[in-house]
Amino acid sequence: MVRPTTFFQWVEFLLQQYGSLFLRGTGITLLVAITGTVLGFLLGLLVAIVRTIPVSRKDPWYKRIPLKIAQFLLGMYIEVFRGTPMMVQAMIIYYGAMQYLDLRMPVLVAAVVIVSINTGAYMAEIIRGGIISVDKGQKEAAYAMGLTHWQSMTGVVLPQAVRNIMPSIGNEFVVNIKDSSVLNVISVGELFFMSKSAAGTYLRYFEVFFITGCIYLVLTISITRILRLVEKKMDGKNHYTIYGSQSDSKSSITVADKEEA
Repeated sequence: MVRPTTFFQWVEFLLQQYGSLFLRGTGITLLVAITGTVLGFLLGLLVAIVRTIPVSRKDPWYKRIPLKIAQFLLGMYIEVFRGTPMMVQAMIIYYGAMQYLDLRMPVLVAAVVIVSINTGAYMAEIIRGGIISVDKGQKEAAYAMGLTHWQSMTGVVLPQAVRNIMPSIGNEFVVNIKDSSVLNVISVGELFFMSKSAAGTYLRYFEVFFITGCIYLVLTISITRILRLVEKKMDGKNHYTIYGSQSDSKSSITVADKEEA
């Protein structure tokens, strides 16, 4: 076997030798990022809804006090997980569960749990911001119709809030793809971990991590483009007619004239 001498020869050689390793690491990275983002979104959604439940002094104490306690604890959860690095969280959760709970989680399960909890803290604030951005009149109208807080959220506010925060959700997804690399501290076989294994054999760190950087770049650019298409799909058609409006009346007259002709 002829030993590579140039940069591109090394890149080609490493792809031939460790292509399957890169693919396996990429698959695990995507699995952790997608699962963690989805679960984190659901967790953040629940936290945001609870934190936006209005609390009044007129409410009975058995509703007001537990709700205040829940909102305080959820606020602390957000502050703690937004204020500490994911790498530190991974070490505490994985090794803490092993040391104090005698719970040996599979590393892939631990990775999803860590990313989900971390993402949930960020998503909670993102979704809360989206909820606040919706006109208050719509929420008041929903309450006036007799809808509960949960019903008004799921039926009126959240559909609009989710569309408003789609760019932020996409950004969080992209961040999770990149930040999954810190999970190598608990030996998760994601892309960065596999790259270190490949680089250590021939000590070609520059070439290996050049390949790794290109893979991350392809993943993030592809995800960004897909999410932009989803945003456009959610926006609907550029031209539409509101039922009962003047445009609707004019179009009806035009159709009738054509039929008579």
